[in-house]
Amino acid sequence: MDKDKYIESLTKCPLFQDMSKAAVGVILESFPHRMVDYSKSDLYALAGYSCRNADIVVEGTLVCRMSSPGGKEVEVSRLGPGLMIAPAFVFATNGNMPVTVQAASEVVVLRWQKETFRSLLNDNSQVLANFIRLLSDTNVFLTRKLNMLSLMTVREKVAALLLQRAREQQSRSILLFRSRQEIADSMGIQKFSLIRVLADFEKEGAIKIDGRNIEIIDKSKLK
Repeated sequence: MDKDKYIESLTKCPLFQDMSKAAVGVILESFPHRMVDYSKSDLYALAGYSCRNADIVVEGTLVCRMSSPGGKEVEVSRLGPGLMIAPAFVFATNGNMPVTVQAASEVVVLRWQKETFRSLLNDNSQVLANFIRLLSDTNVFLTRKLNMLSLMTVREKVAALLLQRAREQQSRSILLFRSRQEIADSMGIQKFSLIRVLADFEKEGAIKIDGRNIEIIDKSKLK
């Protein structure tokens, strides 16, 4: 992956928000880093492993999963280009990863050693402010995820997903980019439960389903 291409990816990273490509390039020149490649299905980290570096995905996708003692897996998040991996654990007292992280495709990661990253934060007030906001946003995301997994019914989870995608795509006609199985895994439910709830919503006149395309007919019935 050439330098210009991964600088382009890094400008999408919340860590470098409101910073130009030139400014990001200067940071990369000033603070030593290395690029690490992962093949599809490679393990980035197992749950319980210590977070040893400050890493950012510049190409590909990593999937983060949490497992129960009984072997049940829940997909917590997917990390694409520009997203930092486990930012809250980089400087944590207990920096052990709570999730297993695996490559869902060919992945390239930009890696800083912790001390190098600490020096960057001390040297650049903009990056420091962005990192603080990134930690806050991560906390908000995890709080919402916990609420969804532990407090919502299956029906409420599916409704929340459809309404969220409608907001993101700014349309009542939405596209689900992922398979039914992947969506079910992300919500900690069975695939057949997801399909059943979608079918119920369609029978009730809330939505119309055409494969991965779903049209929201009556938002008030998504509850």
